[in-house]
Amino acid sequence: MADEVVKFKVTIDGIPVEVEPGTTILNAARKIGGDIVPPAMCYYSKLEGSGGKCRTCLVKVTKGSDKDPRPMPKLVASCRTTVMDGMEVQNITSPEVVEARKGVVEILLINHPLDCPICDQAGECKLQDLGYEHGAQNTRYEFERRTFDPISLGDKIQLHMNRCILCYRCVYVANQLTGEREHGVLYRGDHSEISTYIEKALDKDFIGNVIDVCPVGALTDKTFRFKNRVWFTKPVNAHRDCPTCSGKVTLWYKGEEVLRVTARKDEYGEVEDFICDTCRFEKKNTSDWVLEAPTQVDKESVIGANHYLQFNPPSVIKENKKLQAANAEQLQRTEPLK
Repeated sequence: MADEVVKFKVTIDGIPVEVEPGTTILNAARKIGGDIVPPAMCYYSKLEGSGGKCRTCLVKVTKGSDKDPRPMPKLVASCRTTVMDGMEVQNITSPEVVEARKGVVEILLINHPLDCPICDQAGECKLQDLGYEHGAQNTRYEFERRTFDPISLGDKIQLHMNRCILCYRCVYVANQLTGEREHGVLYRGDHSEISTYIEKALDKDFIGNVIDVCPVGALTDKTFRFKNRVWFTKPVNAHRDCPTCSGKVTLWYKGEEVLRVTARKDEYGEVEDFICDTCRFEKKNTSDWVLEAPTQVDKESVIGANHYLQFNPPSVIKENKKLQAANAEQLQRTEPLK
């Protein structure tokens, strides 16, 4: 008889959950779901070593464990702190945590420009969500913001260092997906910045994933840049037979035009399967893909304002004979065109 798997019982905001030893408080909260899940700007479950940079996921441990019930003396980063059996944690039920998170958001916004109206990340920006949920009305910062000139990192990626919050996600992507990293963090303290050595281009396959993992608008897709606002587009899940990656993507439509291609993301905004640069930048015709269904969008997201509700098939291919022919097999599985 196989040994029974040992699990730790943890209570977060009064809700118990059982998880395996070694699970972080953040991932334990994600098993429960809902509002008690701490926000995370730097942690990324698919990237080894991520987390511990932004401090937005701070929580209060009011009971260390059954064996040692003493509370932890300070707030801890939930993405880096593993659970203990009998641990009790407060997140949104702790006024101390709420006030600390407000201060963290204020720090993240100290140098961040208020250029949401022209930023391509608007509508998908986690910093916007944080600012709305936890931000202060005014800042206490009186000094001049640090500024940088935009840097072109090749023909597909644009870097706006003014918006960067130094979450390091893009550095981990380059390290772990491309096999050779050409960018990182230069200098120290308030002078720290993401950059390449002598502005070298980022041209490794899979490097386009730095765009998807960036939680703000610091790394943007040049092929989509200033083309449209994300809430005017319609996301549709699609796939293709790709020899390099899974080929499972989200196509963002405006009428019949595919404005951009991104990897599919889960409910926490994390990529499910990283995609290659060929799928991302070079396959922007509907005929390149097999369309599946409208992408599931959070009902509270601004993207849902113009979202497909039915798929039989979408208007993208209703009036286009060429696209109908390219998707003939798929159309046979849906309702007839009207």
